[in-house]
Amino acid sequence: MIRNLRLGFVSVPKLSAALVLASALSLGAFVSAQAQASSANDDNIKAQVMKALNKKEFSGVQTSISNGVVDLTGTVKLFAYKEEVDKRVHRIKDVAAVRNDIEVDAGGEQPISDQQLQEKLAKKITYDRVGYGTTAFNAITVNVQNGVATLGGTAYGPVDKDWAISDASYMPGVKDVIDDISVDPVSPMDDQIRRAVYRAVYGFPSLNKYAIDPAQPIRISVQNGHVTLYGVVLSKGDKDVAGIRANGVPGVFSVKNDLQIAGQPSENK
Repeated sequence: MIRNLRLGFVSVPKLSAALVLASALSLGAFVSAQAQASSANDDNIKAQVMKALNKKEFSGVQTSISNGVVDLTGTVKLFAYKEEVDKRVHRIKDVAAVRNDIEVDAGGEQPISDQQLQEKLAKKITYDRVGYGTTAFNAITVNVQNGVATLGGTAYGPVDKDWAISDASYMPGVKDVIDDISVDPVSPMDDQIRRAVYRAVYGFPSLNKYAIDPAQPIRISVQNGHVTLYGVVLSKGDKDVAGIRANGVPGVFSVKNDLQIAGQPSENK
């Protein structure tokens, strides 16, 4: 029986130990090389991040990078700045992921209540599209809780929606923006109905007083021939007349009258 097989002058057990040692050394060298490469990559990313965020608006932002993952902390004055930082970092090559924990802090700005912020933002959104011809066809709602602005309702088109989101993002005091706005479907028939309902409502003698306000307080939303009226009017008579006028427009399948009466509790019919 052969008790000890030799290969040259090295026995099998000694050869195995040598192979294990060589493998361990190779693995260690590989891991070390990988760590060095990862560190060099993180250093490169950090340099690019610092360059991308070299603006006064982002001076309160701190960053750390590990294995291509960028952690963002610190503060900015506007929610729009937080979003912009996120976009700039995401565009950097070799960034694997971004954790955005930046807080919105207006700094020395006078604190504002949720109710005041909601009213201010609603007014901003309402009047910002005056002159673009779509004001009466946007019915965007605003709710603010703990500085978080939730935008809902409907917008005539994606531009109107984006405009409202931008208004909220750049409003001092807003810490986050939730987008729940629906965009009306593109339809030449709906566009015809919108214009016809607008003329029928705002052209009626008892209702044309509302046309004086450039923000058009009676809002007309149309989806596939179905009309919804939003806004605030001065009396129940004005609300009823607006609904009747909209119902009389050819091509309208239905009218939902959600107009509210000034000074009275909300009611939907």
